[in-house]
Amino acid sequence: MKTTCILFFLLFHLAACAQQQSFDIFTFTPPKKWTKAAKENSLLFSTTDNSKRTWAQIDFVKSTASKGTIDADFQNEWKELVMNRYGVQGEPLATDTQTFNGWKLYTGLGKFLFNNDTSTVLLNTFSDGVNCASFLLLSNTTTYGQVLDEFIASLNVSLPNTNKPQEKPVEEIKTTPTNDGFTFNSTNFDDGWTSVVKEDWVEATKGNIKVLLHYPRAEDSKYYSQYDEHVNVFWNLLVAPRYTNLRQYQTPGYNHASEPGLFAAGLLNDNATKRDVWVALFSKGRSGWIEVIAPDKNSFVQAFGIDNPDRYFSNWDPLLRLTSMNRFAVGENDLVGKWSNEFSGSTSYYSVYTGLYTGSTTYASRVNYVFQKNKTYTWDLAMGSGATGTTMKVDQAKANGTWKLLSNWQVWCSDIERRPITYNAYFSCIKGARILWLQDVSYGSYTAYGKVSN
Repeated sequence: MKTTCILFFLLFHLAACAQQQSFDIFTFTPPKKWTKAAKENSLLFSTTDNSKRTWAQIDFVKSTASKGTIDADFQNEWKELVMNRYGVQGEPLATDTQTFNGWKLYTGLGKFLFNNDTSTVLLNTFSDGVNCASFLLLSNTTTYGQVLDEFIASLNVSLPNTNKPQEKPVEEIKTTPTNDGFTFNSTNFDDGWTSVVKEDWVEATKGNIKVLLHYPRAEDSKYYSQYDEHVNVFWNLLVAPRYTNLRQYQTPGYNHASEPGLFAAGLLNDNATKRDVWVALFSKGRSGWIEVIAPDKNSFVQAFGIDNPDRYFSNWDPLLRLTSMNRFAVGENDLVGKWSNEFSGSTSYYSVYTGLYTGSTTYASRVNYVFQKNKTYTWDLAMGSGATGTTMKVDQAKANGTWKLLSNWQVWCSDIERRPITYNAYFSCIKGARILWLQDVSYGSYTAYGKVSN
């Protein structure tokens, strides 16, 4: 491959070719005579020259639900697909983010030892804020550089599904204001679930099933090398203190997937009610920890179709869908204040195969909304970037106008970048705070904003 910085991977072009294949959002021409292997939620192309001890791989990973931003998606994919798989330590050696065909694209480079030989892995993560998909390029040599160049040139991704019908707003329940001062602490969903804000979790109920969507904790950011260790830490932290007399405990053990489903379940005695209940604890990728409480195992199986999953089990969708219940309506007084998605960072550039340093840039981005009680607002956007040690180039935009709620799930602003905009809006909860999610109804995905001041 050409000895250029990581940015060359972003120079995709559309290539019509009779040999093109598709996998998930990707369309591409695979290298000739490379071995093709379909794996769980992935597609792998590989080649090996045993006489020269060289090898290379292209690994596509099936798309999953986004964490909401390209940065969050890339960090999660880096941990799951690079650090956990190949033992790469720490942050990537080089990163870059671009927009391609409607997707945000984030790339990162790492190195690892394989058979006592230094190998390179390049992670490419695509995100539209709703879905996230990745592919990896791996090799221990530059020999396959031209082949990988040709593969990159053939690669294309489908457009984000921006024309899909808007999600039907859920019907809110007006209840006593929460301790954090927000208007709504309950949501009634069309499928029968009801969610309520609690101090340490969002609690959802339907019939005789109760679900606790646990808020993130400091332990979530730690690295766990073993499946059982990961599950046991959170079982002891989230479940064990509220129950006794564990029986019929089950866990699938190590799951051979790029994004394993962490699962444990058992029969327990509830300290509060003194009754036996079946408790399942689950987490996968971006879901956070979900605790399901059912009267017995059969009730759990009937509700979610999951019974004694083995280490190859992949049909976690019924549990993953529970994450959508951390969603609450917006009241007019709730918006008043300053909301921001400010972030900053730096990027170091290295040659993909030589590892030589080729320079670095710093960047920062910020979008602020300041909603006033008199139904006026100010909005500003600032983006800055530049080579380290030079003057940063800054682009700015500002606007002001009036705002109103069209419903408790939509907010209208009279002028953002010279046009009125309607946003789909909702809150999700974390411990002691809420995150405001806004989505331009005409295009785009949800963006998260934290409250900076009242």
